Amino acid sequence: MLEKARCVLICNPVAILEIQINSTLVSILLTTAISGVLSISAAALFSFSLLSKIVDRMVSLSVGILLATSLLHALPEAFESEADAHTLFAVLLGGLLGFFLLEKCAILRHSHHHEHDGHGHHHGHDKHEAGTAGWMILVGDSLHNFTDGILIAAAFLADPHLGIMTGLAIIAHEIPQEIGDFIVLLNAGFTRTRAFAYNIISGMTAVLGGLLGYFTLDDAKEWIPYVLVFASSGFIYIALSDLMPQMQRRASIKETIPQVILIALGVGIVLFLTGHSHAH
Repeated sequence: MLEKARCVLICNPVAILEIQINSTLVSILLTTAISGVLSISAAALFSFSLLSKIVDRMVSLSVGILLATSLLHALPEAFESEADAHTLFAVLLGGLLGFFLLEKCAILRHSHHHEHDGHGHHHGHDKHEAGTAGWMILVGDSLHNFTDGILIAAAFLADPHLGIMTGLAIIAHEIPQEIGDFIVLLNAGFTRTRAFAYNIISGMTAVLGGLLGYFTLDDAKEWIPYVLVFASSGFIYIALSDLMPQMQRRASIKETIPQVILIALGVGIVLFLTGHSHAH
């Protein structure tokens, strides 16, 4: 029986090719799933053990992380591609306006139930207003993870070792971003359990990206810059429209100095980890 199977494989190159293809697909699926779970779990461990106790101040750290991830990592990567710069800027504009309309719709939908209801504010916002930022950050993060899945698939199809290194690099640069996401979700009124569960679901979009990249890589590669730009527009919008206005409400020098330090720390974390992952 074993001899017959061995003969089939030796005499049939197509069968060998199918096994190699299936092996590559399994590697892509495992790497995308593991990279998502590991980065989210590491970020959750750090966020829940330390940052949730001082989430008010950590909003500043999240601003630094989100803006640095978008402006110093994702957008440069998109604009360094062969995609048309004018089209990328149009996508960025469309993304910013789209997230603005998404927030408007969410606020209008809930305003009737929350207006003058006597409930207290959560970190300076009604819970439904802050919660809008949580849902938008999940949308942007899902798109970013989807793109990471495509990148992992492209790397594995080029070289399995490159695929593994790409997965490790993505884990490295995803951890600070996921910390920023957890801070936004906690600030938006999500419980730890809900924040972790929704982030895991968001992380699993990397698996979908891996599948798309595996089966339609030629077309999928062309879409990567546009997805990166659209995801970045969500991160920028959240930082500028929701998080920074919260920080501006505490305008004293005593509050401003820690805010500036934490923003700089967030930027430094992204620069260190993304620079380290690119070096490898």
